[in-house]
Amino acid sequence: MKLSTFIYFARFGIRTILLRKKDPILGTVILTDACNLKCKHCSVNNITAVIHPYQKIKNEMKLLYDMGIRILFFCGGETFLWHDDGKQLRDLVIEAKQMGFFIVNVVTNGTLPIDLPEADLILVSLDGNREQHNKIRGDTYDLIMENVKHATSDTICFYMAINQINKDTIRDVCLTAKNISTVRAVSFNFHTPYPDTKQLALSREEKAHCCMTIMQMMKEGIPIFNLKSAFPYLIDNRFPTPCHQCVVIEDGKLSTCGRCIEVPGLCEQCGYFFVAEYTLLFQGNIKVILEMLRTYLKYI
Repeated sequence: MKLSTFIYFARFGIRTILLRKKDPILGTVILTDACNLKCKHCSVNNITAVIHPYQKIKNEMKLLYDMGIRILFFCGGETFLWHDDGKQLRDLVIEAKQMGFFIVNVVTNGTLPIDLPEADLILVSLDGNREQHNKIRGDTYDLIMENVKHATSDTICFYMAINQINKDTIRDVCLTAKNISTVRAVSFNFHTPYPDTKQLALSREEKAHCCMTIMQMMKEGIPIFNLKSAFPYLIDNRFPTPCHQCVVIEDGKLSTCGRCIEVPGLCEQCGYFFVAEYTLLFQGNIKVILEMLRTYLKYI
């Protein structure tokens, strides 16, 4: 991370904590909800299957930048399906960098070739070992492994949503990440139970067991892009929501924290690790602040 970037984030954090500001720093642009998969845990794919036009995406990026956001995510649907006006996903990443975003990340299911060296992190969904992943996402595990191994950069982060199907495969994902040179780290979430996927949610005891496994993997030297200081809050869902420092924009609509904010009762069951981490960070939790500094300086 550049010194100027670190100073910008440090100033933002100090101002937010001391003055109780609610300005955002992280923004997500939804390029499309079109997806080539129908995953069992997903509630937001192919609702419209619209590929949002380039000019609209560009305007949304400019809006987020003008709001002070400097960490940008591109999400879907499946992001690599996006194309418009002769532009592809890679063009958007390059343009975001030129616009001035400090960190530009992309979330993908990994089933399409991963040629995106300009992205700071490419979060590839991997939901367990071959058997459990394929139960959730269809017969895609081997294809994803091939695409990850042949990726044109070493900025991949496996992105696992832990649920009732794959809760016992955390160690498998971690060891897989350790043995692939293009994979930088692993990041976890708990399943957030939309009304149509409540059966996949974990109990408090299951969350606690998963966190113990993740901490054991950390002790064994697995690069994990999560903060163990936030785990107790995640287990009991006792972190404040929504996260005002994060916003999502989709088809011109700006939402605080995420698309799920409008679903009644869902915030109280949030499983997103980054939401807990960011809200605790900007409340001034010293343990989270120190651990985030170490983690971000190491992996970004």
